[in-house]
Amino acid sequence: MIEHIGNRYIENRPVYSANAFQEEHKKKHRYHKTFLDHLKVCCSCSTQKAKRIALSLLPIASWLPAYRVKEWLLSDIVSGISTGLVCVLQGPFPVLSIMVGATVMRLSSMDNSDAMDFYNSSMSNNSALDNYRVMVAATVTVLSGIIQLLMGVLQVGFMVIYLSESLISGFTTAAAVHVLVSQLKFMLQLSVPSHTDPFSLFKILNSIFTQIEKTNIADLVTSLIILFILFVVKEINQRYKAKLPVPIPIELIMTVIATGVSYGFDFERRFNVTVIGKMPSGFEPPITYDLEVIKGTIGDSFSIAIVGFAVAFSVASVYSLKHDYAIDGNQELIALGVSNIFTGSFKGFAASTALSRSAIQESTGGKTQVAGILSALIVLIFIENLGFLLAPLQKSVLAALALGNLKGMLMQFTEIRRLWRKDKYDCLIWIMTFIFVTVLGLALGLAASVAFQLLTIVFRTQFPKCSTLASVGRSNIYKNKKDYSDIYEPEGVKIFRCPSPIYFANINFFKQKLIDAVGFSPLRILRKRNKALKKIRKLQKQGLLQVTPKGLICTVDGLKDSDEELDNNQVEELNQPVNTTDLPFQIDWNAHLPLNIAVPKIELHSLILDFSAVSFLDVSSMRGLKSILQDFIRIKVDVYIVGADVTPSPLTQLPKVETLEPPLISPPPLPSAFSQSPVDDFIEKLARCEFFDDEVKDSIFFLTIHDAVLHILMKKDYSTSKFNFNQVPALW
Repeated sequence: MIEHIGNRYIENRPVYSANAFQEEHKKKHRYHKTFLDHLKVCCSCSTQKAKRIALSLLPIASWLPAYRVKEWLLSDIVSGISTGLVCVLQGPFPVLSIMVGATVMRLSSMDNSDAMDFYNSSMSNNSALDNYRVMVAATVTVLSGIIQLLMGVLQVGFMVIYLSESLISGFTTAAAVHVLVSQLKFMLQLSVPSHTDPFSLFKILNSIFTQIEKTNIADLVTSLIILFILFVVKEINQRYKAKLPVPIPIELIMTVIATGVSYGFDFERRFNVTVIGKMPSGFEPPITYDLEVIKGTIGDSFSIAIVGFAVAFSVASVYSLKHDYAIDGNQELIALGVSNIFTGSFKGFAASTALSRSAIQESTGGKTQVAGILSALIVLIFIENLGFLLAPLQKSVLAALALGNLKGMLMQFTEIRRLWRKDKYDCLIWIMTFIFVTVLGLALGLAASVAFQLLTIVFRTQFPKCSTLASVGRSNIYKNKKDYSDIYEPEGVKIFRCPSPIYFANINFFKQKLIDAVGFSPLRILRKRNKALKKIRKLQKQGLLQVTPKGLICTVDGLKDSDEELDNNQVEELNQPVNTTDLPFQIDWNAHLPLNIAVPKIELHSLILDFSAVSFLDVSSMRGLKSILQDFIRIKVDVYIVGADVTPSPLTQLPKVETLEPPLISPPPLPSAFSQSPVDDFIEKLARCEFFDDEVKDSIFFLTIHDAVLHILMKKDYSTSKFNFNQVPALW
């Protein structure tokens, strides 16, 4: 409470007893949860918890009742049919297909004894190897599904927190490049072998360019025409989306037209183009698992499970940011796991999010998962009865449709310029992620990208952008001196801010930046003063010193003393506090000293360290921090730490404090140093590490910079009217 008495302001603060505070503290810390408490919470059951779990497993129960039929149904129908047709014709995600295919080819090679045994024991030798390959692919799918399901149940989805927005953008862009390259062989109708090892993208491109003269002109022309029409209609959809009831389903239209033209003009026979051909109908019977195949594919299944989830979550993240909805990594894992287990059991293929089909569903106006359900129904219908209708369709048409819908992903290259302006580290993460995934492939590239991203965090904290602060407009707001012109810095006071944790890797950097900010090394000053003190003691014993108002004067001219004698002394002695109690006079180190004694003069008397952004200190950094604080204290520079995660303790209550001059408005309560609760996390850790002693005390902590500054001004008998309280925000 601030009381106005005459023209003076007096601060009254409530007084707490030590016993009362201890009782309050016991109540506060009595109910710390243990591991058993958390386990009980996890294992407990309630109606709300059961409902939350049910909705997480069946999200359709939450959004379907709120479905807007009039607004969304038509768009979902058009999108579902368009996406379904492409799904029928193009199969799984290309990169995942390559990974599964590599596993299948490894296990079905002639060098594999299990494959040959299966081949020899089969009654139909013509299809035995194909059946074995299908069984391997299905086994990989089921195993990857089991891994994903277990990860989801065990809540491993938290690992998506290591996939930043920049990393996801670079990853999906590189994945789009992989898809683009994988579709070139269909556009050009070339026979290109699959590769999954690092540099596979360049090997595929090399195979394409070495046989470019074999390109089928009809397929190439068809692809280019489809791409041109697709881009034009997509642009129309984008420009007139407010006027169109639904986007023009150009994918559906082009699929129907291309199929009819190919059939009517007999492109397969006349131009030797590659077409879809006969599609097997119906469902396959469940697979029979082979233990040896399971053993041989478990490692590959784990990689496929991780890559499948990473691709699915990355693409989902792109659209969640675009359309502003939340996604749950654990929910995605469970959904993918159940899907792969079910489809793999019936000889299905490993599933993940396909970039091109996702783009088609979004660009054709899909609003909800109703579009996904319709897509699945379209696939089901064609599998059962209508597959023959699409037999004449060229594969190059499908490749063109896929590439045309990758435009959104490939346009993410523009993110580089935006990130460069906003944050250089994020821009570097995007670029390196793109390079890693492009060169090393999705699995190794993702791992390398995450590792590089974590490494940038180390760089950010190891080399933080420390700054010197000052008061803006003589208010209680303190900002970087370089950013403002109207600033006030109290004479002899330096405010230094460190914007990152302080730990073993950056403590030396922190100390050097602090030394640069104050303009001198406190240890060097301390050693100079101790050397000078030795000379002064020697001169004083010889009676050669005279004390004057201006300082100390040597009564003998030309007296020289060798520094070599002092330098040979133990360094520990020079690092000790300056002790002048044995002298009959006090030494002002900024005053005049004898001619043969040189000690740098310093104007600094108070140093404030802003630790508001310092989230933790480790043992090594505490040792280094204490060392440099001691150096400052030993040269009579008061050190204060502000903004740390501390709580003021009412154990130490100062008397009423009066302002030296009455400001124009009621000022804030004048601060003072305070003792800290020994149980506070930050202080407790410092105390455990023996940070405090007779020199570095726990009274150096303040809540804010302004508190510390006002304390220094009162301590140095300065007037608080130097601050313009009219510019202080009304926070008091």
